[in-house]
Amino acid sequence: MTDPISDFLTRLRNASKARLDECVAPHSTMKEAIAAILKAEGYVADFSSSVDTNGHKTLVVKMKYLAGTPSITGIKRVSTPGRRLYYRYTEIPRVLNGLGIAIMSTSKGLMKDSDCRRNKAGGELVCNVW
Repeated sequence: MTDPISDFLTRLRNASKARLDECVAPHSTMKEAIAAILKAEGYVADFSSSVDTNGHKTLVVKMKYLAGTPSITGIKRVSTPGRRLYYRYTEIPRVLNGLGIAIMSTSKGLMKDSDCRRNKAGGELVCNVW
């Protein structure tokens, strides 16, 4: 697998479209930070990490639905291993004119776009969520 973050986002997108209760993915600190931002913004209900039978850590994300419709309408990987996209805090693009969020990897950790603008921190645009 060349891009584990893209795999995680695809698993979230597929679980949301299939209306599954939870999504299971291999654990990493960046995936856990993405899940924490999605929980804080109300896109997922909860997340936890556990160890499976083979001793590998997994990240379990509980999906959130409002009246049967998924909270995550769309999630898209922006910066890829073959094309990294970096933005200054003044140049960060808005997602759906402010209705969605952009998750950025900065020197201060993973942040959503509005926190990056407030803290004047630019970085790599990881994904857009709406």
